[in-house]
Amino acid sequence: MTQAMTRFPRPLVPGDRIAVTAPSSGVDDALRARLEVALATLRGRGFEVVVGECMSADRVRSAPKEERAAELVDFLCDPSVAAVVPPWGGELAIDLLPLLDFAALAAAEPTWLVGYSDVSTVLTPLTLLTGIGTLHSPNLMDTPYRVPEPLVHWLDAARTAAGGTIRQGSASHRQEKWADIRADPEVREMALTVPTRWQALDGSTEVRFAGRLVGGCLETMAMLPGTPYGDIDAFADREAPDGLVVYLEVAEADAAWTSRLLHHLRYAGWFERATGVLIGRTPGGANHGFSQPDALHHALDGLPVPVLYDVDIGHVPPQLALVNGASAVVELHADGGGTLVQTLD
Repeated sequence: MTQAMTRFPRPLVPGDRIAVTAPSSGVDDALRARLEVALATLRGRGFEVVVGECMSADRVRSAPKEERAAELVDFLCDPSVAAVVPPWGGELAIDLLPLLDFAALAAAEPTWLVGYSDVSTVLTPLTLLTGIGTLHSPNLMDTPYRVPEPLVHWLDAARTAAGGTIRQGSASHRQEKWADIRADPEVREMALTVPTRWQALDGSTEVRFAGRLVGGCLETMAMLPGTPYGDIDAFADREAPDGLVVYLEVAEADAAWTSRLLHHLRYAGWFERATGVLIGRTPGGANHGFSQPDALHHALDGLPVPVLYDVDIGHVPPQLALVNGASAVVELHADGGGTLVQTLD
């Protein structure tokens, strides 16, 4: 089931088929207009689109877990499908993990699996268990947004061939709040109004580290250690003898909960093979004056590797396109800007 080296899907090109399924939450009627805009965006870029059956909005699930798992595996193993992109994340992708046929997925030609938030509950185990690169990036419903340079849209990142590079830099401004896509399903411009910069937890102004990327949403990644789906040491032994760049982002946890989850990952050894850690910006709030930066210090102070935070990852757009399994070089510059170069090797 495991591979001797990381494998990456072939480059996405116009004419390819992109499959849409919801392994976690589906799309309710009030958001169907935005879904159609997102599908039209893919078609406008020259792709054929197929929409699966697991798309309903039955509470927090698009369909029973057996159906969600089967449809996801079918799409990922279908040689006519070049990429699979869910509409967004949700809450219960974790119930798919024991139902996914990882042996079949490892044996199939790699297919891009794209997304973040609860989708990372599947992305990261797929990379850890099969050695296939997966793409942590905006989901389908965010695909119509224009991504500001020097960041890269996921459709462009997925055009990268094995051996190629994806060069990105930090955003100058971030979004303060999400647009109302119910009221304006056509929205394509982010309201990037708040200045932002990457920061080092220890106060350093210049940092550089390298390693193989792996990570995802903190609330879901912290559920994986101790299960067959979160063996980061085995992945590092096979794929990353020179170390890992571990990235994490908080979807909504308050600062106290953030600290607990980071402590759990630290106790479980998730940072022991790291050359550096990237923490995304978060909409999560404080807890009785205990802030999100306080949580990072509380849980991660003393790590013998750099920790950068307020990085362009996750639930406060814009966000970097990150390929789990790619080799990465990360730099923080004295002006607070950062660069990330990924190589699909």
